[in-house]
Amino acid sequence: MGDGRLDGGTSDTAADAKSTPDTEKRKAWDDEARDSLHILPLSAIPLETPGLQHARLIKNVRLQTVVEMFRDAQAGSGQVSPRHIPSYFESYKDEVERDLVKLEKIGAASSFDVYSSRIELRRLNIDVNNVESLTLSDRKKAELTSYMRVFTRPLMEYVYGTEELQVADVTDIIQLFANPNRDEALRNLRMMADRLDIGLNDIPKFLEEYGDIFLSLAYFRKCLDEIVPEVQRFVSWMEEIRSSAEVKRDSRQMRMLDEIARDLTDIATSITGRFESFDNRSKDFWSDINADTFRSIRELISSHHVTIGGVLCGLAVKMNLWKHRFARGGGGPNRRMEFVKSEILPGLSHIKALEQSARTGHM
Repeated sequence: MGDGRLDGGTSDTAADAKSTPDTEKRKAWDDEARDSLHILPLSAIPLETPGLQHARLIKNVRLQTVVEMFRDAQAGSGQVSPRHIPSYFESYKDEVERDLVKLEKIGAASSFDVYSSRIELRRLNIDVNNVESLTLSDRKKAELTSYMRVFTRPLMEYVYGTEELQVADVTDIIQLFANPNRDEALRNLRMMADRLDIGLNDIPKFLEEYGDIFLSLAYFRKCLDEIVPEVQRFVSWMEEIRSSAEVKRDSRQMRMLDEIARDLTDIATSITGRFESFDNRSKDFWSDINADTFRSIRELISSHHVTIGGVLCGLAVKMNLWKHRFARGGGGPNRRMEFVKSEILPGLSHIKALEQSARTGHM
């Protein structure tokens, strides 16, 4: 990841993806985008301009949306502002203009995770059903197995009276529940169907919806668990600047460091608290299963997708750049201060405002 550029993972360029071995590199490139908070592959959007389908929208460290035309281990990331795209496709003037309207609307989103992207694309009347690039990769789903157990365990206990049955994800549960192997389980499934006011045959559909909403929560929770410790490390690293005699003499710089540390800590604390509220509400659902409680928790979590995605995306791109730029820690006071001012401060107020807007909602 270079200056102000993002490195979301281990994939190389789109061009490299077409070289040997084709499939592996293309899959790594696609999976990186699907699982990322800050990347949206334009193949997910119906565009008219040939060539744009292989590009990606990304958030840079200042949380601006840019079009990444290519990424190369040697040449770096080829990023273009959306408004400059027409100059690259002069033969497709009309098509580009129409595509640009979509790109600018989608680019206004605060995060490009698959859940926030689905919401934004639906607002543009773009069909997001069965679009593979708007679902998490199989590898990411496997990573989330331990997180999903929090939500699959009460389901297994409710129906089978045990949590010992081995299931990796909700797909396994759907198959298990399609042919329950105990009379008691079948009775419990009928009771669940009655309480949810659905037919027994609709239970698999309910489980899919249950699985998707809680998979989103598991995904964001894992992102949170990876990002918060990095924020804490960054705040400690930034605190070390204060010992510099030069910084101590500048009250404005000292105040700026205080404000950034306070904002980052407040944001991390607040979003962590939101997840605790989600956990409590999901427990409430299993203590009183009915259509209203499920609808309530589904709408609650869905309504927070955009702000959670935006806050985590903003923190992630900034922490990623910090880890890359100062991979071994260290850095003199002046270099650290310049980094804080030029890369961390821009866009931080946007992240703070997103989290504050979520606080005013009802958990």
